Amino acid sequence: MKSLYLLVNFFTVIVPFVFSFHPKLKFNKEFKYFFLANFLVAFTFITSDIFFTKLEVWGFNPEYVTGLYLVNLPIEEVLFFICIPFACVFTYHCLNLFIKPSWKPQTENIIILSLSIPLLVTGILFIDKLYTSFTFISLGILLLLFKYVLKLDWLPKLLGMYAILLIPFFIVNGILTGTWIDNPVVWYNNDENLGIRLMTIPVEDVFYGFELILLNVCLYEYFKSNRLKTRK
Repeated sequence: MKSLYLLVNFFTVIVPFVFSFHPKLKFNKEFKYFFLANFLVAFTFITSDIFFTKLEVWGFNPEYVTGLYLVNLPIEEVLFFICIPFACVFTYHCLNLFIKPSWKPQTENIIILSLSIPLLVTGILFIDKLYTSFTFISLGILLLLFKYVLKLDWLPKLLGMYAILLIPFFIVNGILTGTWIDNPVVWYNNDENLGIRLMTIPVEDVFYGFELILLNVCLYEYFKSNRLKTRK
């Protein structure tokens, strides 16, 4: 099914896009901030994706893509870095409207340190595994930077939201990694990861996905805050 990956992207983004224009949500008013943020993040991830694909850290099954490529990436993989963040930042926007989660500083410290330190240690211990080391070390550093240097106050909201998003995450990534189909859309070289699978999903994908959303939300919030400062 040549259109499978394309359809995964489409059905991921279509409902959030339509509801962006709902008068109570008005996410369409935030499009310029999202797309500016997403362009910068997507460019970074696509560049690294081209590099990892060339090194055969992962690759793509031609049975499930349309055959249009950007360098060595199927166009569907490029769209992935737009569609998935759009749906996630839309969800983040909606939760901000209706829910105001907050943690005590001690709780937030425990959670951030409990995530970042094991990520850094594991990334260093498995430095020879490119997907593991790159994802774990970079995410561990970002969490510490955002919490203790930039002191961003929306991290609890994002962590709580990502816990909810893990449900659609397992559906989408399950399809892409072959849980419900004969062969995976995206295959992984186990020499470059821990070899631990959640269903058919490499455990690294959970953290890679979070890093993708983390950076999109970070720049989205940055551009929004600059808008508010300008208005004042």
